[in-house]
Amino acid sequence: MVKRSLWLLSLFLLLPFVLPGTGYSQGGVKKAKTVDELIKMFDSSSCKQCHQKEYEEWSKSFHAFSLVGSMRTLGSWASTIKLIIDGKTYPHAKVTKVEDLKVEHLMFCAKCHLPQLKYAEDSVAVELAKLVISAAEGDEKALEKVKQVNINCLICHQEMAIVHKWKDGFVDRSAVYGKKEGSHFDPKYGKLKKSPIIDRAVFCGQCHGTGPNFEFPEPSQCATAYGSYLHAYIPSGGTKTCQDCHMKEDNLGHFMVGYRDKRMVKKALDYSVEIFPYSFLHKPGVYHNKARVVVKMTNKAGHRIPDG
Repeated sequence: MVKRSLWLLSLFLLLPFVLPGTGYSQGGVKKAKTVDELIKMFDSSSCKQCHQKEYEEWSKSFHAFSLVGSMRTLGSWASTIKLIIDGKTYPHAKVTKVEDLKVEHLMFCAKCHLPQLKYAEDSVAVELAKLVISAAEGDEKALEKVKQVNINCLICHQEMAIVHKWKDGFVDRSAVYGKKEGSHFDPKYGKLKKSPIIDRAVFCGQCHGTGPNFEFPEPSQCATAYGSYLHAYIPSGGTKTCQDCHMKEDNLGHFMVGYRDKRMVKKALDYSVEIFPYSFLHKPGVYHNKARVVVKMTNKAGHRIPDG
C-alpha cells in the first residue's frame, strides 16, 4: 500500500512535466502560440545598447536571417514544406494540407535554422509555414516577418552555450554566456556565465554538422563541415578552430562570413591554371583550334568545400 502511494505521488509530481498541452517545454520555457510570441521570447535587440559593433556585424550576416539566407535557403524551406503537405512524398507524415503541420514536421530543418521552434506550439508551425511559402512567392510583408525569426544573440549566447548538460548544468534563462563569469548590465539577463565551448569548434559544430540528422523520423543531410573538420583537418595536423578562420582572422567578428565572401575564398583555396593552345590540320585547308587546360586546386580550409 505504501509503495502504491509513493508511486502515485511520483506520478502526480511528474505530470506537469510530461503531459502535453501544459504550455511549457524543456527548460521551463513557456511555449509560444504565435510567430510574434516566438520572436518576442528570443528578442535580443537590447544587446545592441552595449554591443553595437557585434550587433551591427551580426545584422549583416546570414545568421540574422537564417530562414532566408541568400534567398536559396528560403526557396529550399518553401519547397520542403510543399513536399511535406502534398501528402504523396511523405505519406506516413499524415499531412495533406498546411494546417496539418506540427512543429515536429519542421524540426529536421529548424534544428539548425531555427532551433527555438521547439519552444513553440504547433500553431506556430502552421503560421510560419504559410509565411515562408508566401515570402518565397514574393510577398514582401511575409519576408520581413520571416527575417525576424533567426539565429540571434540569445541562440548562441544562451540556447546553444551548453552541450554537456549533465556535467555543466542546464541553460540558465536569466543569464547570457560568454568567456567569463560576472554581472551583466541587462535588466532581463543580469548574469554573465562562462560557456565551456563558446570558443571551441564544437560550439559551431552543433549546427554546422557531422552528417545526417538521424534522430528525426525523416533524416536530413545538410551541413557536414564539422565532420570533415574532425575527420580530415585535425588528423592532418590542423590546429585552428572555426572561430579562428571565420571570426578572429581579418577582424571578421560576428559577420562570420562563408564561401560567398572573396576574403574567405582567397584564404581557403590555392589554384593555378595552365593553358596550352594549339591547332591541327584536320584536312587540307581546314585547321581546328584546340587548347589543353590544366587546373590545379588546393583546399586550405579546415573542412571540405563547398560545405556549410
